[in-house]
Amino acid sequence: MNRNLATFSIAIAAYQAAATIPEAVESALSQTLPPLEIVVCDDGSTDELEKALAPFRDRIVLLRREHSGPAAAKNTAARATTADFVAILDADDVYYPRRLEALAELAAERPDFDVLTTNADLELEGEVIGTYYPDVAEFPVADQPLAIIGSDSAIFSAAAIRRSVFESSGGLNEELRSGDDWELWLRLSLGGSTIGLVDEPLYRYRVHELGTSADQLGGARAAVQLFEGVLPLAEPGTKERSALEDGLARHRRNAALTEAEHALRTRAPGRRGRSLAIAQDSGFPARTRLKALFSVGFPAISAGLLERRERRTGLSRLRKPMPSPKR
Repeated sequence: MNRNLATFSIAIAAYQAAATIPEAVESALSQTLPPLEIVVCDDGSTDELEKALAPFRDRIVLLRREHSGPAAAKNTAARATTADFVAILDADDVYYPRRLEALAELAAERPDFDVLTTNADLELEGEVIGTYYPDVAEFPVADQPLAIIGSDSAIFSAAAIRRSVFESSGGLNEELRSGDDWELWLRLSLGGSTIGLVDEPLYRYRVHELGTSADQLGGARAAVQLFEGVLPLAEPGTKERSALEDGLARHRRNAALTEAEHALRTRAPGRRGRSLAIAQDSGFPARTRLKALFSVGFPAISAGLLERRERRTGLSRLRKPMPSPKR
């Protein structure tokens, strides 16, 4: 094996992951190109995580912190690493044995890449239903900043980042409830970093079929917060600035619609007010405003119609979208 290959550390954030983390750590230890170190950050778990990690304690670094969310735990783990690249592994996912070797080969071929990722198998309830590319997204080769602005799924989140770039960027934004990886890719790409792909499924990504309503609501709000924070990084008059402004407006509308649907379906006291705000906002299509106006007068009927639509079609702003299985 080429001894000049870049080195990799693996960072794992773990919260209530006792049931899945042994398989994740085992996959990290089984790499054909061994990682320089594996750092696990326990994000204030109250399950038997430490017991689950006991068989690996002499082969991993285990850090602990009060529960602060996945971004904080990933930052804590990543900042304790020492390799050229820090590779992210979610505690309920699995690396295939050749993943680090493939990433190292790509790094050797393209030393200009600051972020490296691979394709991934999508697993739902123990069955592979597709691959991340192209079932979830198309990997952007050209105009990466524009593609990442346009889609939170453009870059598979469990990537490897040049550690010096991770440190200089400040790492993941711990203030975001979700989308912290998307925000990092945006900041890096707007700053001139490029991202490379090994188009081979070398990661098993376990898809969770449903997010809670609160998760989807929080995600919609986080997208607005994310775009508001990133917008000043783009120069006025550039295509990236224009795309960010359009994206911010789009995500504000989506957050308003998500909040209105959540309020209607939970029979929240302010549901009429949220619908009225949409009905009066010229930024929404006329049909959407008309539906919102109906919801002002008949909130219970509107909630029932939304619930029936979800049962019939599976569509709802409060339901996590799922990739389509391979045919």
